[in-house]
Amino acid sequence: MTISQEQVVLFKPQGSIDLQGGMNFSQQMLEVTPQAGQLWVIDLSEVDFMDSSGLVPLINGLTSARESGCRLVLCNVQTPVRLILELTQLDSVFEIFDTYEDIFISANDRNLAVA
Repeated sequence: MTISQEQVVLFKPQGSIDLQGGMNFSQQMLEVTPQAGQLWVIDLSEVDFMDSSGLVPLINGLTSARESGCRLVLCNVQTPVRLILELTQLDSVFEIFDTYEDIFISANDRNLAVA
């Protein structure tokens, strides 16, 4: 499910992000054209499993967002997914917030539209 508003793009993958789930998630992200100044939020509240192939769409999304002047953040990261991010040390690469609301509480850019 992808919800798009003026400056916030919300991705909410569900289930497992393994090889097949990762390809589906990559496809969803490719359907959105990044625009400078957007905030891309990946809400992982409904993802209960991720393996190494599931990291590919996250890294590709982050690369694409940065190249386009967007900010990409993760929120609601469940314990199994957080462990994968910590083991691969990607938890230091991604901005990770406990909840969706926390993103906007600590946002430096107060002009962001809340979805």
